[in-house]
Amino acid sequence: MGITNSNKELSTSRIDCGDSFHVKLSLTAEPDIVNNPTDIVLILDRSRSMSGSPLANLKNGAKKFIDIIDEATDSAQDGHIGLGSRIGIVSFADTATADTALITSVSDLKDAIDALSANGRTNHADAFTKALQLFDPSSTNAKVMIMFTDGLTTVGENAAPVAAAAKAQGVTIYCIGLSGNGGIDEPALNDWASSPASSYVVITPSDEELENIFSDLAKNISKPGAKDIVIKEVIASCFKITSLSMPTKGTATPINENSLLWKIDELGTHKSEGASLEFTVKHIGPCTGTIEVNESISYDDKDHNVVTFPSPEIEIDCGDAVLPEHCPTPVSIDIDGCEDSVEFNCGDVQLESLGRILQLDVTLKNICPHRRVALAVILTEVDSYGMEHNRGMKTMTVPAHTKQNCSDVIVRCIKFVLPEDLDVSGTPKSICNKRNFKAKFIAHYIDTDFECCHTVY
Repeated sequence: MGITNSNKELSTSRIDCGDSFHVKLSLTAEPDIVNNPTDIVLILDRSRSMSGSPLANLKNGAKKFIDIIDEATDSAQDGHIGLGSRIGIVSFADTATADTALITSVSDLKDAIDALSANGRTNHADAFTKALQLFDPSSTNAKVMIMFTDGLTTVGENAAPVAAAAKAQGVTIYCIGLSGNGGIDEPALNDWASSPASSYVVITPSDEELENIFSDLAKNISKPGAKDIVIKEVIASCFKITSLSMPTKGTATPINENSLLWKIDELGTHKSEGASLEFTVKHIGPCTGTIEVNESISYDDKDHNVVTFPSPEIEIDCGDAVLPEHCPTPVSIDIDGCEDSVEFNCGDVQLESLGRILQLDVTLKNICPHRRVALAVILTEVDSYGMEHNRGMKTMTVPAHTKQNCSDVIVRCIKFVLPEDLDVSGTPKSICNKRNFKAKFIAHYIDTDFECCHTVY
């Protein structure tokens, strides 16, 4: 069946500046449906919340799925699922209904799907029960359930024991969740699905994606398990990979601090099989706000399965950043090809740009909104006797922030010029020594709501 699912997950949706988080890549592969006849039950949610475009797009996706399996089993969309494979339809709301048995007629399957209408609550346990009853225990066919739902269980028993019983009987369970209709129970979907859950669960907030999800699943079901898999993961420049865990299948090696290679010799060639890789990523760049973790991720294998990984985003909170000084503006100088020497007037040079430059960042903690801060920085150089020598002082006004609550404010790039002839911490009369400095900070609010008491006469 090829690669039937691919996923990328983050351990958290938000971090502070400089924090780390975990990334998990997952793949699932199945044997070839042509050489391994498969019974597939589509379990479709028709509860009230599916009214309108969600149900319409679900129907389109389910019928597209059937067409692709039809063509895969006998090389033609002839209206008949061949080579021993079969599909059944179970739909559910307050209760579940077996809308068809496991059959091969494409028209009968599509008629059952077209007849679905949305109403009622959501009973997942009965849905799994009716689906499990369709399978023939004596059949040697592989058994697959594809559960689609858009909501929480609102009626009926806990579905977990029924799903567990199905898996114990050799049924592979995929779960597709539509999260845009009021929320779904993602932990429940992970529990119902085959393991690892990250390889068998797909969640989308948009019903417009349902046709593509069902289509991709069917296309990959029609291919054999994957061989010679190579995945190259490149993360954005705001991050670096700090550690790499052993994958559950294959080998993973770092290329540099921003990229890695994951190689798997074969996956799912004899049975349904999942694989996952986890690694740790640290935020290192100046970027803040909502950032995509991926720069790129590529997949290739011997049979050229089409695999797309999601590109999750993470929110990075670096507080408010203030740049009290601008970097010097470069001066452009042009020299003609035949000129041996050139004199050029570069204009005025400010004294702050002389010598070695030290740039300091400081974070002001828990600054109240709508209040400016006066900040002073005193820099000293420490000689070999522990004596401090003044190297400069700067004072500045840090603008007020407008967030609702107190917040950290980062002041970046406070520059000090350090000529080599003032070096007292390194070797005399030598340049590029290691030098030792101390920075002291003084800060207080400029704005206050204090008023003197009014004198009453």
